[in-house]
Amino acid sequence: MPNLRHERVREMLKREIGETIRREFNVNAVGLITVNDVDVGGDLKSAVVFISVLGNPDQQKRALVELENHRVRIQGLVGRAVVLKFTPTLKFIVDDSIVRGNRVLQIMEELEKTNPSTPPSPSNL
Repeated sequence: MPNLRHERVREMLKREIGETIRREFNVNAVGLITVNDVDVGGDLKSAVVFISVLGNPDQQKRALVELENHRVRIQGLVGRAVVLKFTPTLKFIVDDSIVRGNRVLQIMEELEKTNPSTPPSPSNL
């Protein structure tokens, strides 16, 4: 179970990485990159950054490539803004949980349309 310091570091990194990406990347080129979550290692030396990209498929591919190419620069900018003993090594992963969640909701709506539930009648209670 993460302690309070670990949670605070995670939230600070999430906020600062998001701001750094917003300042450094052109939305027209790579789409809108959002930092969904940051998972920080127990020793605070590594962090997995879960991102989502709003844009066309080409922009989504380009966003991940650009993030990997500029990873060291992003780490440096984040390291200056968030003062820690070690600046965590960042790893970017596309988080598709929002897309999967929307798909589940869509399936549930389709099921409701095909099998509308009948409300219980007072005699059945």
